[in-house]
Amino acid sequence: MKSVNKVILLGHVTNDPETKKIPSGKSVCTFGLATNFLLKSPKGEKQESVEFHNLVAWGGLADLCAKTVRKGNPLYIEGRLKTGSWENAQKVKMHRTEIIVDELSLLSGKEDAKGV
Repeated sequence: MKSVNKVILLGHVTNDPETKKIPSGKSVCTFGLATNFLLKSPKGEKQESVEFHNLVAWGGLADLCAKTVRKGNPLYIEGRLKTGSWENAQKVKMHRTEIIVDELSLLSGKEDAKGV
């Protein structure tokens, strides 16, 4: 059976991207994205709920993110989920789910997308 691992997000960048080179010379860029939605409380009051996502871009896309993506920018991304696990110093198993970015679109005006 075929499976699908596809994520589509539209939100705002929570921090400026951090880029580094791995030993092979390939670029990797990490940053966060916040998405929100409204829900109603049991009393009928509107409440906003926010989710925070960890994003990772590789290669040329990482270089593009480093040049153009800034905290607060609206951003559309497509990617896939990847979860990693490790043991911390206290021998507790930790998990982190990231979204590996395959495509992105800057939604800000040209004056905000410097370097594009």
